[in-house]
Amino acid sequence: MDQGLGSVQAVGASGAGAVAEPYAPARAPRTRIPGRPHAPRAMTGTRHSVALVHDYLTQRGGAERVVLSMLEAFPDAPVYTAFFEPSLTFPEFPAERVRTLPLDRLRPLRRRHRLALPLLAAAFSRLDIAADVVICSSSGWAHGARTAGRKVVFCHTPARWLYQQDVYLRGKPALACAAFAALRPVLMAWDRRAAASAHRYVVNSTAVRARVHDLYGIEAETLPPPYGVDPNGTQKPVEGLEPGFYLCVSRLLPYKNVDAVVEAFADLRGERLVVVGDGPDEAELRRLAGPNVRLLGTVSDEELRWLYSHSAGLVAAAYEDFGLTPLEAAAFGKPTAALRWGGFLDTLVEDATGVFFAQPRPDDIAVAVQRLRSRRWSGPTLRAHAERFGEARFIERLRALVDDVAVVR
Repeated sequence: MDQGLGSVQAVGASGAGAVAEPYAPARAPRTRIPGRPHAPRAMTGTRHSVALVHDYLTQRGGAERVVLSMLEAFPDAPVYTAFFEPSLTFPEFPAERVRTLPLDRLRPLRRRHRLALPLLAAAFSRLDIAADVVICSSSGWAHGARTAGRKVVFCHTPARWLYQQDVYLRGKPALACAAFAALRPVLMAWDRRAAASAHRYVVNSTAVRARVHDLYGIEAETLPPPYGVDPNGTQKPVEGLEPGFYLCVSRLLPYKNVDAVVEAFADLRGERLVVVGDGPDEAELRRLAGPNVRLLGTVSDEELRWLYSHSAGLVAAAYEDFGLTPLEAAAFGKPTAALRWGGFLDTLVEDATGVFFAQPRPDDIAVAVQRLRSRRWSGPTLRAHAERFGEARFIERLRALVDDVAVVR
């Protein structure tokens, strides 16, 4: 018998089709997630039951690293999500704690979740979670879940497909753009109702805080996420690479502007660029890439540590809501050339941890890389800056927030 959209599948030992209770945390022993900055065990959780919700676990991005930190904060919490594809996301996600929506049975959508856009609002609206506090890690969908207790929204960004269509839809086929336009009024009304349902609204950066205020009229509080790659973890060399290259770590999407970074290195013949990440723009980027550019696709955390450690610095040209990668680079003592926009304004200190460029244009990026190369950078200064965004601080603040919101009735 087919389940209704309100039912949830438990993934893991009980099988992909098992039906979980709305709140049934798997109380497995807390395990150390290898290779990530680790918070002290003092205060391993909260006296309140906590559940997590995330849009989909089908990629290896900054938002997914934040969910891993939330799991460190709340070792018993289940994670509710629309889709779970273990091969596409971080291997540290414990399958026995993931609860998927019935849409996950449509296996092709796990790899092409954007095709599910017309279905996700209804699917999350029918998800009903019984826990004292539910933390919704949302970039547009998870905040629509219904909760019996208190709802905390951790907003990575308001939905790009609704409010930044010029950036998000750049390069998309005309038919896709027309479909988005037709759905937009209904989805916008749903999105604003979902945002208003939160008891506490938390954002990751001052840029997102301003956007949330403009769109929803909500005065959000800012809680910067931690960087997620532990510089003290094991490293695995990437074959065929000599140290001294520049690094770009990004999903390959239009608003990430990786094409401009690749084109910039066409004019930097004495420099090398290594691109980490995958996405729909990969074929076009390979076409643009010159002999001094290498696209690696997805790499392991061990390889990523080696890449950061042996790079000359990072180049980040995306329209990012939170500037995660400059913090990762700084944790390894490496500077960043970043776009002067959005989340990078919170995580890069000009002339101390890197340099800014004004526009995501190849010539601007090339000049910034030359400035990066011409200066000497202080490793201790860079590492101290990154430590301000460490996981231990994030977990402490998140647990305090949960305890605070749970007692307010």
